[in-house]
Amino acid sequence: MRSPDLILLHAPSVYDFRKESILYGPVSDMVPSTPIFEMYPIGFTTMAEYLERHGMRTRIINLAMHMLQDRDFDAERFLSRLDTLAFGIDLHWLPHAHGSLEVASILKKQHPSIPVIFGGFSATYFHRELALYPQVDYILRGDSTEFPLKLLIEHLKTGGHVRPALGSADFRHLATIPNLVWKDREGDVHINPISHVPETLDDLLIDYVGVMRSVVRYRDLVSYIPFKSWLRYPATAAIAVRGCQNHCVTCGGSANSFAAFFNRTQPAYPSPEKLASDIRRLEKFSHAPVMVLGDIQLSGQDYALRFLEALAGYRKPVIFEFFRPPSRPLLEQMSRSIKNYVIEISMESHDEQVRKAFGRAYTNGDLERCIEDAFELGCQRFDLFFMVGIKQQTYQSVMETVEYTRSLLARQERNHNPRLLPFISPMAPFLDPGSLAFEQPEKHGYRLFCRTLEEHRQALLAPSWKYVLNYETVWMNRDQIVAATYEAAARLNQIKGEYGLIPLRDAEATACRIAFARQLMDQIDEIMSKNLTQEQRQRHLRALKDSVENANLGTVCDKRELEVPQLGGINWLHATSLIVNDWLKDRKRLLP
Repeated sequence: MRSPDLILLHAPSVYDFRKESILYGPVSDMVPSTPIFEMYPIGFTTMAEYLERHGMRTRIINLAMHMLQDRDFDAERFLSRLDTLAFGIDLHWLPHAHGSLEVASILKKQHPSIPVIFGGFSATYFHRELALYPQVDYILRGDSTEFPLKLLIEHLKTGGHVRPALGSADFRHLATIPNLVWKDREGDVHINPISHVPETLDDLLIDYVGVMRSVVRYRDLVSYIPFKSWLRYPATAAIAVRGCQNHCVTCGGSANSFAAFFNRTQPAYPSPEKLASDIRRLEKFSHAPVMVLGDIQLSGQDYALRFLEALAGYRKPVIFEFFRPPSRPLLEQMSRSIKNYVIEISMESHDEQVRKAFGRAYTNGDLERCIEDAFELGCQRFDLFFMVGIKQQTYQSVMETVEYTRSLLARQERNHNPRLLPFISPMAPFLDPGSLAFEQPEKHGYRLFCRTLEEHRQALLAPSWKYVLNYETVWMNRDQIVAATYEAAARLNQIKGEYGLIPLRDAEATACRIAFARQLMDQIDEIMSKNLTQEQRQRHLRALKDSVENANLGTVCDKRELEVPQLGGINWLHATSLIVNDWLKDRKRLLP
């Protein structure tokens, strides 16, 4: 079988997490993945499809999933057996600072002549520092690297040198590839401008049929599983936007961050009809919910209405992410077009001043009217998210946020609408690099403990999520952020049990997990406070490993609370027929 031109590798957050004793806490409770963040970026699928479309064979390997599924999985032996023209590793969000570089180091030791390519938000932000690591050959900057990646793979396929001599043809060629960071033979780093910033997303495709074809091609299902529970809950996603118009203070994907570090001054969207077509394509593959990534309102009400009209008659569950409460006309069109939809809004805080300081300036009245309208018009569920650790927020304010959710739930109970589901979690483990708070911490009331990539990489090995946090605020230090998180979660869990949003036995189980996590946190703090040698400290921490692992999943809520009722799982029969049809088309195209 022909070797792939590119293997896209997704590493665990910490390598090797199986040997470390780390209380990750609730850092991943609000996302589908576990605390090792085994969910590879959706950009893997768009890059793989784009390269395959242009005649380049690709393979995705979720190394984190292999290591998570099998405690005895020999990652280094597995990596040593790979054969490819190039390796690609994501450093999208900063929690992968440790694992990604460790895996790159292993690859470079085992395959010294095969280039290693990095990409992602964090790789873009830290590109100057990242380029100095010997295991890194190339970095592709920006939020849309499908085309530059194609040019780079073409360069390598034609025999281009990885580190060319000064003034050579290869040197001149690499200098023309947009968004590329590269090294010459002397080890000097060259940084090409981020000049590829597509204005639309119409050329991108999330191709799950191609993913399934690769599963068959490489006889490797585990590598393509996005997160641990995906086979039971095979949720999919559609991309509504790259870029943003909002200026949220702690977000590394805000309008400020995109302009400063990605050369994107305006968001890019697919056409409304293209976005609807993408979702309908996903419907053929899976009966599970599809998540629309990005607020469809960002491009204006006309765009959102056109999209919803194009999606009319869609019957599978759709989850909509909104950055501000949608208008009633938009909700009316949503209800006409889709019979089974869920709305998610991150309200951040009940306090309007705190929320405004964060970067979202709508009122509680706006949100409450939206909830009423949504349920009146047929919304299946309304998920409301709050955060701990944001600007101007105190411990007392966090507790008041929990009481605010009680008032919201009481109102819905009076209206016989038990479909509002609140969540609360910490802003963890890191303040996003490139965010306003990271760039100007003093101005926004933050104190940073890590600034460099290496500092964040080392922080990930700390024994609990409190010590991993790269920030505290002038309103709450790290101890208070941790305490507020656990106390708020315990209170909110009790409230959800009282109002019947979760079964009482589940509420009791979550309460026990929170109490257990608090106890472990105290034990770890006690170990860290003692005057011990590093070896003694590690011995005490390793003694807690089994307990820590039991406390690392679903700390502040059961992950199943996030799941939307589905109409079924993967449509294996239809997926197989699509793969066969796709293969026959390829054969017909190749025949003389």
